[in-house]
Amino acid sequence: MNPSKISIQDYSYHLPEEKIALHPLSQRDASKLLVYKKGVIEENVFANITSLLPEHSLLVFNNTRVINARIRFKKTTGANIEIFCLEPQGNITEYSTVMSSTGSSQWKCLVGGAAKWKDEVLEKNININEENVLLKAIMLDKLSDAYSIQLSWTPANFSFAAVIEAAGETPLPPYIKRITEEEDTSRYQTIFAEEDGSVAAPTAGLHFTENIFEQLQKKNIDKTFVTLHVGAGTFKPVKAATMLDHEMHAEYIDVNKESIIELKNKLGKIAAVGTTSLRTIESLYWLGVKAYLNPEEKKLVLNQWDVYNDPLVNANVKTADALDAILVWMKLNNTNNIFTQTQLLIAPGYRFRIANILITNFHQPQSTLLLLVAAAIGDDWKKMYDYALKNDFRFLSYGDGNLIFDL
Repeated sequence: MNPSKISIQDYSYHLPEEKIALHPLSQRDASKLLVYKKGVIEENVFANITSLLPEHSLLVFNNTRVINARIRFKKTTGANIEIFCLEPQGNITEYSTVMSSTGSSQWKCLVGGAAKWKDEVLEKNININEENVLLKAIMLDKLSDAYSIQLSWTPANFSFAAVIEAAGETPLPPYIKRITEEEDTSRYQTIFAEEDGSVAAPTAGLHFTENIFEQLQKKNIDKTFVTLHVGAGTFKPVKAATMLDHEMHAEYIDVNKESIIELKNKLGKIAAVGTTSLRTIESLYWLGVKAYLNPEEKKLVLNQWDVYNDPLVNANVKTADALDAILVWMKLNNTNNIFTQTQLLIAPGYRFRIANILITNFHQPQSTLLLLVAAAIGDDWKKMYDYALKNDFRFLSYGDGNLIFDL
């Protein structure tokens, strides 16, 4: 089945507000864990996840780091303007270049109070390393679903990463209806977060602790890291009647050669920690198919419907051959990593090529993340979510997790 014909109304359920976790638990790995395997549901706790995973498997983590993407300005009139940085604009060749840029940076942003903001230059005084910095914001253009904003600062020698760290706040999801608190600074961040760029956390990774990592090592379970910078589009509700009219959000991914080799060596035993890690490694397969079909292609990009249409859908390239094709592509292009955007939509009708196991949280009704879960276990997603609702599981970003076998 082509997912373009899917009606999002078929992927809805009633989520009472009291089931949404507004705060993290005191211990990361104290979360409940629903285990789904071949139609059977069991309960456990996240601290025991190592005992449930196959020996010699490979866990794939998303090592993106959440930036303080929400910046509040006050106009000279006293009106409040909130700028939410979504993604950088321009020709992006590496995300690290954006974060290390000095003096100015242009971003696609959501703007709260946009109607009150005309041509005025917004200003905000911040402190970096005990030095006063003046941050300015100018609205350049109105986009279809956001705004183009130029941020600049003086002194200009500070990096954008340092500026947004000092100027912004932790960008909690819109369904966590409370003021950002001090605990969010650390708890809405994985313990292995490294690459600045996300405006939302890869939430399945929030459950992992150093203790779990030690247990994984003792059981000979390997781990590798990929990067997908999570955009606010991950929370974007599907408003179209069918998926054909829904534009999937594009996100930047960055994967190095060593991780691709690890994936190839562990095929059949790969567990994706979170939908973002899963989306990244499944995208790698299709990017590899593109490289296999056209080795001379200079820029590999994955668009929303590529994987459901010719020529990719009928290419029948083996997974190992697709990963080899990326490695060859890297060599031809003299690079040790693949950095690009993916718009991959994983929905019922999709067949997984790399991931065998998924560790994730419970997702919003009528969301593309719920469609991904349905792609993994079919209509049993209803049984799984109904069980979770009836047995006091906590939902969404700060909520409990689930472990799904045999994708």
